[in-house]
Amino acid sequence: MIDFTTLYNRHIDNLFAFGSRFSTDRELLKDCIQDVFVKLYTKRDALHEVDNLESYLYVSLRNRINDEYRRRSKMSDDEIDDVKMRGMAETEAFNRELQEQRMAMTAAIERYFEKLSPRQQQIINLYYRDQMKYEDICRVMGINYQSVRNLMHRSITRLRECAARTPAAF
Repeated sequence: MIDFTTLYNRHIDNLFAFGSRFSTDRELLKDCIQDVFVKLYTKRDALHEVDNLESYLYVSLRNRINDEYRRRSKMSDDEIDDVKMRGMAETEAFNRELQEQRMAMTAAIERYFEKLSPRQQQIINLYYRDQMKYEDICRVMGINYQSVRNLMHRSITRLRECAARTPAAF
């Protein structure tokens, strides 16, 4: 027996991201995903025939979105334009808000980063920005492996302390 709550929670984010390739209308995507899971639940007795449930969910969602667009294409041109414009406006507002949050987060991280010592800044840059492994950082910084681990731990701890003392602006 399938636990639908677990199944839903496990796949909802990926299905939403997948559906976003086909539509910018967030409400339409939510409705289509919900329809897929309702159909899955009502047809659960036939699930023993499904080999790959994840593929089944993605194909079902794509088909459901296509069905919804076909249904909407029967609307008048004015209705279609209205739906598109609302979707575009919502997407633009969402993207602006997301960009503002990212900028605020980036500015906060930069402020925290400035509170680190030069060696702490160097190790954070080498590991995260340059994506070096600890062994490579040992050679670059001229210190042993355990010292690299200790310095990284102290650097991350210091960043967390700075973040905890500063109220979140985002």
